[in-house]
Amino acid sequence: MAESMKGLKRSHRCTEVNAASIGSKVTVMGWVQKSRNKGGLIFVDLRDRSGILQIIFEEKDCKEESFAKAERLRSEFVIAVTGTVEARSGNEDKEAVNKNLATGSIEVRAESLRILSESETPPFPIEENSRTKEELRLKYRYLDLRRPDIQRNLMLRSQIAILTRQFLAEEGFLEIETPTLIKSTPEGARDYLVPSRVHPGSFYALPQSPQIFKQLLMCSGYDRYFQLARCYRDEDLRADRQPEFTQIDMELSFVDVDDVLDVNERLLARLFQEILGKEIPQPIPRMTWQEAMDRFGSDKPDLRFGMELCDVSDVVKDCEFVVFKGALEKGGTVRGINAKGQGTMARKKIDALVEFAKGFGAKGLAYVAIQPDNTRKSSFAKFMSEEQMDALVAAMKGEAGDLLLFAADQKKVVWDVLGNLRLELARQLDLLKKDDYRFLWVTEFPLLEYSEEQNRFVAMHHPFTMPMEEDWHLIDTDPGAVRAKAYDIVLNGTELGGGSVRIHQNDIQSKMFQVLGFTPEQANEQFGFLLTAFQYGVPPHAGLAYGFDRLAMLMSGCDNIREVIAFPKVKDASCLMCQAPAPVDGKQLEELGIEIGEEGEE
Repeated sequence: MAESMKGLKRSHRCTEVNAASIGSKVTVMGWVQKSRNKGGLIFVDLRDRSGILQIIFEEKDCKEESFAKAERLRSEFVIAVTGTVEARSGNEDKEAVNKNLATGSIEVRAESLRILSESETPPFPIEENSRTKEELRLKYRYLDLRRPDIQRNLMLRSQIAILTRQFLAEEGFLEIETPTLIKSTPEGARDYLVPSRVHPGSFYALPQSPQIFKQLLMCSGYDRYFQLARCYRDEDLRADRQPEFTQIDMELSFVDVDDVLDVNERLLARLFQEILGKEIPQPIPRMTWQEAMDRFGSDKPDLRFGMELCDVSDVVKDCEFVVFKGALEKGGTVRGINAKGQGTMARKKIDALVEFAKGFGAKGLAYVAIQPDNTRKSSFAKFMSEEQMDALVAAMKGEAGDLLLFAADQKKVVWDVLGNLRLELARQLDLLKKDDYRFLWVTEFPLLEYSEEQNRFVAMHHPFTMPMEEDWHLIDTDPGAVRAKAYDIVLNGTELGGGSVRIHQNDIQSKMFQVLGFTPEQANEQFGFLLTAFQYGVPPHAGLAYGFDRLAMLMSGCDNIREVIAFPKVKDASCLMCQAPAPVDGKQLEELGIEIGEEGEE
């Protein structure tokens, strides 16, 4: 039978009780982690969000009634205990202090106990580093959230939010909310649509970002804006993606690229210093998009290890190896990576790497394994002269014991194959240390990229990104060569956020829409209110948005973004706990003027 806490007031969280509290009376409340009955003594580990505190029940101290209740305690019972703090007492065989607990040198000798709530046996243990299947954990997420490691993650997330707000306020930013029921602008990812009851047949969209509204705030003279913004994208999910997520979103007026990067470098330095005690070197290194792709095969390179791509097209252009020769004749490239010290890798493992590479579009993977005695095993040596092979090894800086891996194809394919291959090798070789934080700005992205699917150029970021002035003359003749004033912040191979200087001139914006295939009527239909606003004096402005969930994931050392979100969705965008999405009552659909067709009905 649950008891009332009337007349009781919690004096401390569990780990707020310490050696300085010895001799004082405290009232603590929380969940029973475990209970051990030693006959006349009952030891209970009491848990709250701060940690664990040992409670000792002895009948002479807590009287018969409380002792009897203590005998009934089971895991996850919610209890209130009043007692006196004392130093732990050990014996000859056992050290008193538990060095694994913050409260390991003390305990509370109970004087009274109230059972505030009883619990059924949980479907899995409430413990750190749970081995329970994620599906079961997410079904009972309210229990999973009691785990100390998950609680630490969410408390760290809270710290990030609080410090971000403090820092940006000190920098003159205003926190302003933007709408979450907006007009659909389907350029980019798919929108989540919300039907309107008042306007039958019309729909709101949930925002993919506050992009247009924060630009309007700059038009309105607010100068520096930020928001921890909820965003929604109806797209395929991965470990670091959710259909609803949070951005640390900001926009600044009268600035250029350097201004945005400077304030954000100082923000990141503050977060990592105060939360993790890690110093982030200033300034954060910068690398152009082109350099990142050429060196790492990725626009979000992981700098914790080397294994950079090497272009050997000129070295192998005269060889007879048909794979290399064919790729070069079609305007492609031949590039390689050097896996240092892996020359003796078993053939079975090399074959597995070949299959891995095929998953990213490679037709195969050529290799040279340099043995410790400097002899070579190669999949293509017979098609090359000794001099050509020597030149290739020298170009790759190959030494005894190295494994050289090559891909030959169109540039995009080679970048993708080798960029992912170097990451896979790094994982296999344990080169990815979670506490080694390597930041990088990637700048000067292409303004546009060609979509084979749509048969047109599309914006690499969004249609409001400012081109680099020195490239703008190429917009009609070579649009793919135009660089953007766009930048991403990358940490350990993960894109944390991105932004750009925005277009604030009507003529450039109109031309941008034209290049993207919008007629003036279409542009006005989707973005008319923004374009109209731009007719009334708009300042130069720029911004950036972080993936808040990703940042929390990396700062907490997690591999999965769901570990830092209180109530996440799974890969099909459903919630296993509350069973959303779910059918709704027919009357609700009727009010909205929505009719659900039968599956397969056209």
